[in-house]
Amino acid sequence: MSKPDGTSEGPSEDAVDAVDADQVSIEADEISEESAAAPVEEGDVTADDAEGPRMRARRERMERREAQRRAIALEQARREAKAAAKGKYVDQGKGAGRGKVQGLQTLLLAVLLALIAVGLGAILYFTPLMSVRQTVVTGTGVVTQEDVLGALNIPKGTRLLQIDTAAAADRVASIRRVASARVQCEYPSTLRVTIVERVPVAAWTGGDGTHLIDRDGVDFGTEPPPPGIPALDVVAPGPQDPTTKAALQVLTSLAPDLARQVAKIAAPSVSSITLTLDDGRTIVWGTTERTAEKAEKLGALLTQPGRNYDVSSPDLPTVK
Repeated sequence: MSKPDGTSEGPSEDAVDAVDADQVSIEADEISEESAAAPVEEGDVTADDAEGPRMRARRERMERREAQRRAIALEQARREAKAAAKGKYVDQGKGAGRGKVQGLQTLLLAVLLALIAVGLGAILYFTPLMSVRQTVVTGTGVVTQEDVLGALNIPKGTRLLQIDTAAAADRVASIRRVASARVQCEYPSTLRVTIVERVPVAAWTGGDGTHLIDRDGVDFGTEPPPPGIPALDVVAPGPQDPTTKAALQVLTSLAPDLARQVAKIAAPSVSSITLTLDDGRTIVWGTTERTAEKAEKLGALLTQPGRNYDVSSPDLPTVK
């Protein structure tokens, strides 16, 4: 039978079943006829002669029925195999269809969530509800809050999401006395600024006055040093100057009570470092090698009377 699109289809399931039933009957009859047509030799006494016509007819009917049962069983097995194969293909088609539908649903859900996120972000970015209402500054000592707010330069009402906190922190850290700064947005309406001030560990005197030097060698102020700050005697102080770094390494390695006794540290070169205490005693340090060991030996050496203490060779410290 031809379809409208030009393709042809085989016989229907009902037609196939009818043909199969006829085939079963024919096969059963053939089996019975073959049994009945078996040749008999002359002189032989067959089972048919012994049992009589009625018994023979009954036996033949039973044989035909048995043949029909076998044929029907074979046909039933064939149909079940055919149905199982057909059902497998149908299930696979349905599974593929369900997979496509689920994939489309997942894609639509992802797109919807993305649109919601973009919309929410746009609302928060422009809404005045998420704007700066107060600015909190912590960590100030010598540096004033006015100095910090001036460098921060973020007025009230600025949208929090529009603030570049890294750039704002860099502006605050540009203050000479500020070693580091951190700017944080605390929603819904607070801007927090945390600073760490530079601490002087030495003072260098130049033509324009006394400069405060922190532990990194940074010159952060020109003013009289606080009490207890030793003088730094180097040619050109700075964070990249080798003699400055060597002198500060020695100074910061000392125990706090000993560091407070140092009046001056001189480093004409990185291999010739000397310290002068408040009472006039001098310490020959030498290089920065084995600095921790030298600092430990010096503590015990200073208990001995003398004016000059040499720890440049920590294996053989001397007192003069």
